Amino acid sequence: VQVQRVFLSRPLPAPLAHTDGFKLKDSCRECNNAGTYGGIKVFGLRAGNKLNTLIALLPLRPVRNMSTLNFDVARRNMIESHIRPWDVLDERVLKLIAHLPREDYVPKQHRNLAFADMNIPLGHGEVMMAPKLEARLLQKLEINPTDKILEIGTGSGYMTALLAALGRHVISVEIRPEFTAEAAIKLAHHGVRNITLEVGDGARGWDRQKPYDVILLTGSTPLLPEAFQESLTVGGRLIAIVGTAPAMEVKRIRRLSEQAFEEKSLFETVIPKLQNALEPPRFVF
Repeated sequence: VQVQRVFLSRPLPAPLAHTDGFKLKDSCRECNNAGTYGGIKVFGLRAGNKLNTLIALLPLRPVRNMSTLNFDVARRNMIESHIRPWDVLDERVLKLIAHLPREDYVPKQHRNLAFADMNIPLGHGEVMMAPKLEARLLQKLEINPTDKILEIGTGSGYMTALLAALGRHVISVEIRPEFTAEAAIKLAHHGVRNITLEVGDGARGWDRQKPYDVILLTGSTPLLPEAFQESLTVGGRLIAIVGTAPAMEVKRIRRLSEQAFEEKSLFETVIPKLQNALEPPRFVF
């Protein structure tokens, strides 16, 4: 797992302080400081010549308000009551959701709501999507084991883990460094290794590791930048939630050839938009 451009503060915890711990790496103009956490590579982000210090990586401490048995019952109920009835019938997706501990990715203050049919707040106006929406998007992406996947909006890291379980490698981009750091700890805790986490603004495209077989935007965008579909391989699939509340539609774009694309509207939903998402022009009279 690689985690790039993460802000750090305070002394690094023990897992980061061992022999291959914190060292410099000049991999791009703004990326200088690097370290490791449980096999994860962590890069610092400089603003000018000064490192912005925001957060420290802390060990994962599970909250145990609900018993493991109750979580298992809630997970089964979520699948049978919310996910299957929403036309999610792909057995690979259902088995993965039944196996992956969603409760470990939910913010601790909302952990007992991990399997509720609702968006869960992450802070800063961002949310963890409702389980049935995550599952349906995952199914519609038609992920193959050889796929390289781009995720815009790491958030809690749960969707990242789902994507990584189905594909070959996931590049996940998050604009908020504290989200990336927290997701990195959770993903490392669960042994997810086939991912690269990057801190940056991917709302209008991310061509650094293109082309991609699959692209998923986990926040909505009023307008969908063409840069995303141009970053697809031939045969690649892109899913984005496009529009403004209360009318947003989930669109899937498939690249048929170098010049041809197929666009399909799948269903309607509403989720918060990506920070710095592309907006339609505003007319001033």
